[in-house]
Amino acid sequence: MTTTSHTTARTTSTSRTWTVAGAALLALAATAMLALGSAPSGADEHPDPIEAEFLTERHTFTDDVAVQVRDRPAGRSTDVINLRDASRIAVLEITIQPGAAFPWHTHPGPVLATVVEGDDQGAFVYVYADDCVERPYEVGEAFVDPGDSIHMAYNPSETEETVVIATFLDVPDEGPLTLPVDEEREGAELDQRCGIER
Repeated sequence: MTTTSHTTARTTSTSRTWTVAGAALLALAATAMLALGSAPSGADEHPDPIEAEFLTERHTFTDDVAVQVRDRPAGRSTDVINLRDASRIAVLEITIQPGAAFPWHTHPGPVLATVVEGDDQGAFVYVYADDCVERPYEVGEAFVDPGDSIHMAYNPSETEETVVIATFLDVPDEGPLTLPVDEEREGAELDQRCGIER
């Protein structure tokens, strides 16, 4: 078994269709919704492909908190994530419409995710850019997103929304929690290599 180690230290308080505009919206949605404190008007009539709602603001741990996560998804080596100072935490509810896909992206820190609603035949699929393997997760299952690995995910259902509760660790004081890669260059290349149709 191979073990890789990613160490992050923070000591300061700090149908599968997705368009480029949608990718930009995802990168800004969390920040905008936090600033506005509500969902966009008309959200019930025409929901965005992916909507993120803060369940908590960005909170700082009061105590000195270090976190180590060991994760070994099927077919991958063990990934060890060490956060010497976990800094801030935020919890979001992410709703993914049928067929909607995230752009290729990373995060400032690891994310602990639980699939809480979705199609009984498969609710959520996660894909790492370095192996292109589609890893499905069902309602009631949880997984670790290491954060620093380029990845994408999508809702494979043609009829049911997927809802994921995501706990973001080591979040920055401000700014986006999802960091998309350049869609036109790197994103398009990854889509082609991994057989992702948008």
